Amino acid sequence: MALSQGLYQKQLLKLSPQQIQLMKLLQVPTANLEERIQEELDDNPALEMAEDEDKFEDEYKDEFEDNLNDDEVLDGSNDEYDNIDLSEYVNDGDDEIPDYKTHDEFYGEEEKDTVIPIKNEASFFDVIQAQLNLLLLSDVEYKIAEQIVGSLDDDGYLRRETISIVDDLAFRQNIVTTEKEVEKIIKKIQLFEPAGVAARDLQECLLLQLKRKKENGENVEKATLILQKYFDDFSKRHFPKLQEKLELRDEEMKGIIAQIVSLNPKPGASVVESNVKESYVIPDFIVSYVNGKFELILNSKNAPELRISEGYREMMKGYEKSSKKNSSQREAIQFLKQKIDGAKWFIEMIKQRQETLSNTMLAILTHQKKFFISGDETDLVPMILKDIAEPTALDISTISRVVNSKFVQTEFGTFRLKYFFSEGLQTDSGEEASSREIKKVLSDIIIAEDKQKPLADEVLTDMLNEKGYNIARRTVAKYREQLNIPVARLRREV
Repeated sequence: MALSQGLYQKQLLKLSPQQIQLMKLLQVPTANLEERIQEELDDNPALEMAEDEDKFEDEYKDEFEDNLNDDEVLDGSNDEYDNIDLSEYVNDGDDEIPDYKTHDEFYGEEEKDTVIPIKNEASFFDVIQAQLNLLLLSDVEYKIAEQIVGSLDDDGYLRRETISIVDDLAFRQNIVTTEKEVEKIIKKIQLFEPAGVAARDLQECLLLQLKRKKENGENVEKATLILQKYFDDFSKRHFPKLQEKLELRDEEMKGIIAQIVSLNPKPGASVVESNVKESYVIPDFIVSYVNGKFELILNSKNAPELRISEGYREMMKGYEKSSKKNSSQREAIQFLKQKIDGAKWFIEMIKQRQETLSNTMLAILTHQKKFFISGDETDLVPMILKDIAEPTALDISTISRVVNSKFVQTEFGTFRLKYFFSEGLQTDSGEEASSREIKKVLSDIIIAEDKQKPLADEVLTDMLNEKGYNIARRTVAKYREQLNIPVARLRREV
């Protein structure tokens, strides 16, 4: 196929650096905004925080009133720098384009959730390795133990067959051993903390924990017997069948169940959870209802006062008045222009972020007015991103960025903005009910049910239909799973 050239027209959508910066700022939560601003302050010396500005102006007003006009507000919004003629400082022809026009600092990584738990340095494997170092093992035994520890999953289970570990040691580390020797080391590792680590399955994990119970009472003995011989019946919650086989009274059965339920099915995960430091939510908005009116306040950390550095302002004026314009001055003026433009862009993006956040939250507040008055979850109405995008004249993707990782503090608690978005179903009366409202009603029904005779999904569907919610059985099952509620058989109690 011959190559050829042609002239074509096509439409392309390109985002400017300012737009990209705004999109990135919109998805930054309040907890991380201060850090993002500090990064910009460190990178751009022309930008500074406007701290104690009023005090500064009052103290030095007379000294500077001849040099500064009242219109020169220190927020980067003035156009004094746009009027400077740079043609004298920039060479014509094929000179290179200034860095600030092609700099790609605004192009970052893919979007990601910025709310990340802060963990301590010690992981589950660090905890196990520390205990492994305390064992008196030969060099060969230590390598076998390391292979076993490396085969544990995040939950603390040893999912690999013993023969597979033997083969790995032979082929990868040239260590010839037997299944019996590997099992011997596994038994030692199973004595580590947390109890239940290095178990091959759930049954072995629970039994390992029962063996280390300090109180070796009757309940522990019978719980061990049930897990050893009747684990399948117990996991399927066939409690009446177990009572009959073991001739147990209701109170005895309840005590045994409580004993087993208190055990940890994922010992490795418990170490990870204990290493996560408690983090506090910083709300982006504060909503209150006073005297029949709503008050919406944007967190002050979302509205920092920034300005262009006074030193840079003076340097720009000095270069403008200078009669000699050599090559070094050209480089200086380009550098100043780059930094001042960057500062002005960032200040403007912060302002746009504040305005976008406020408009979005105001639209949510208007749409979910009943909930913000009562705090009752059933007062939430169906709402999707499109419902907020239309009144705010913003794109759906922009709304999605705004609600991501943002929180609002109300009189009834602090909520994620995503909490207020839900799908809707039509009731018998023709009104729309949010999926969150239906989940609340479903949860209330299950909480009030007789635990000895829990309600099946078909019965739950009929009860919801009687309340006016036109919902199918598969939808009930989906909502139940989203609420982390097991099926009726697994909800049965003695």
